[in-house]
Amino acid sequence: MNLNQPSIKLSQALLFAAILLAGPAQADDGVDTDSLYLQHCAACHGTDRLGGMGPALLPDNLSRLRKPEAEKVIREGRPATQMAGYQDILNDQQITALTEFMYQAPTHPLVWGLAEIRSSREVSYAKGTLPDEPVFDADLMNLFLVVEIGDHHVTLLDGDKMEPIHRFPSRFALHGGPKYSPDGRYVYFGSRDGWITKYDLYNLKVVAEVRAGINMRNIAVSADGNHLMAANYLPHTLVLFDAANLELLDLIPVANGEGESSRVSAVYAAPPRGSFIAALKDIPEAWEITVEDNRAVIRRMTSDTLLDDFFFDPGYQHLIGAARDGKHGVVINLDTGTTTAELPLPGMPHLGSGITWEHEGRRVMATPHFRAGAISIIDMDTWQVIKTLETEGPGFFMRSHENSRYAWADVFFGPNADKVHIIDKQTLEIVKTLQPEPGKVAAHVEFDRYGKKLLLSIWDDDGAIVVYDADTLEEEKRIPMKKPSGKYNVWNKINYEEGTSH
Repeated sequence: MNLNQPSIKLSQALLFAAILLAGPAQADDGVDTDSLYLQHCAACHGTDRLGGMGPALLPDNLSRLRKPEAEKVIREGRPATQMAGYQDILNDQQITALTEFMYQAPTHPLVWGLAEIRSSREVSYAKGTLPDEPVFDADLMNLFLVVEIGDHHVTLLDGDKMEPIHRFPSRFALHGGPKYSPDGRYVYFGSRDGWITKYDLYNLKVVAEVRAGINMRNIAVSADGNHLMAANYLPHTLVLFDAANLELLDLIPVANGEGESSRVSAVYAAPPRGSFIAALKDIPEAWEITVEDNRAVIRRMTSDTLLDDFFFDPGYQHLIGAARDGKHGVVINLDTGTTTAELPLPGMPHLGSGITWEHEGRRVMATPHFRAGAISIIDMDTWQVIKTLETEGPGFFMRSHENSRYAWADVFFGPNADKVHIIDKQTLEIVKTLQPEPGKVAAHVEFDRYGKKLLLSIWDDDGAIVVYDADTLEEEKRIPMKKPSGKYNVWNKINYEEGTSH
C-alpha cells in the first residue's frame, strides 16, 4: 500500500522484530490489523510506519488527511501514484480497521538518528553534472512555484505570461513553504514526513533527497546558500545539512539545561545576522544558531512564556513571538536576548504570516489572528497597537508588496472563508472585500516580482489560481489547479521582499 508517490530508497524494518514479538493487535471487530498491515502496507510505508516509498502512517503525519479520506484512498487508490486500490482484496471491516490502526500512536519507540538520516540520502545528480542554462525561456526571477496539495504536485509558473511551464510530483504534505538558493536556481521542499527534496529549476530535476526526521515542521536555507537546517517535531531535533548535496553535518538534540526536550515549531534564516533562529514548542526559549566549521553553535534566549510563532523586523534586530496562551505577544531584542516589550494580541496571532510597511514615516506590522476576526496593526517603534481592523472571520495569511498600496488578508477560518479583504496601507482601512468563488476557500496571495500582478488560491480540489491586477484589483484570468495551497515567487523570496513571509 502506497498512499503517495515518489519512490526513493529508504532503509526500513527498524523494529520489525519488536512488532512481531508484541503479538497481533486485534481491532474491536477481531481484525488482526498487525498482520494486515505487514502483508499489504509495510513494503511501501515501512514495518514501523515511518514511511518509505509511501508516506509515514502516523497520527501526526496524517493530520491533514481525515479518516474518511484515508479509507477512500485505501479502497480506491490514489490516481497518478503507486497507491493501488484494495477494495477487491480487503473488505470494509478490514479497511476500517487499517485506517484506525494508522491513526493510533505506535507502542514501540520511534528512532530517527544519525544512521537513519545518512542511509536515507540519495543524490541523483552531483554538483556540476547538469547544464548551467535553463531548459525553458522565462524571467528566472519572476517564476512562481505553486504547491498543489490536492494531488501532491508542484507547478512551475511563468510570472510574466502567467502560464505553467512544468508540473512535477512532490512528497506527501509539503509544509512551511519551499526555500530557494540565493541565485534562485535551486529550490528545497520540506514534507511533514521529514523529507527534504532539492530540485534544480534550470533542469527541472530532483537532484538530491534526504529524510531529516519522522515529523518535520519546516526548513530554512542560510543567507549564503551553504547550509540548510530542518526543524523536527519528532524526534526533538534540529538537523544541519550541507545545502550542496544534503550531506548531514550536525544533529542537535533540543532540550533545556534541565534536560527537558522540546519539539521545534519552526526554524528561520536571519540573513543580516548570518544565523538561524529556532522557535521551540515546549520550553520557554528561542535559539539562535550559527554555523562554525560545519557545526551548530547554540545561543539560548529565554522567555517568561512559551512562544508559538515568530515574526522579525526587517533588520532582524527584534523577534516578535506569539505566546502560547493566545492572549499576547513578546518582543525580544536579538542582540541582548532580553524581552523588551509585550503586545496585547488576543486571538492567537499568526505572526508567521505577518507583514510590514511604511506608514506616515514609521514602520508598522500587521498580523491576522487564528481565533479572532481581526487584524492587528502595530507601531514597531513603540510596539503599541495603533489599530485593530474587524474582519469577517479569523485569518491565516496576509501578503503585500513594496510597490503595492494594498495588503491582502484572507478569513480562512469560519463561514466566510470564501472571502478576502483588501486593505489600503495608508488609510489602514479595508477598502474592498472579494468573493472569488462562492462556497470555496480563498486564501494565500503572492505578488509577482514587480508588485503589478498577484495570485490568489481557490483552495479546492477543483480549484484555481486567480490572477489579479494589483492596482485595479480586477481579475484577469484563472488557471485550474488541484487545491493550490501556496505560491512562492523567486524574486520575493530570495530578496525578502516587503510583504512576503520569510
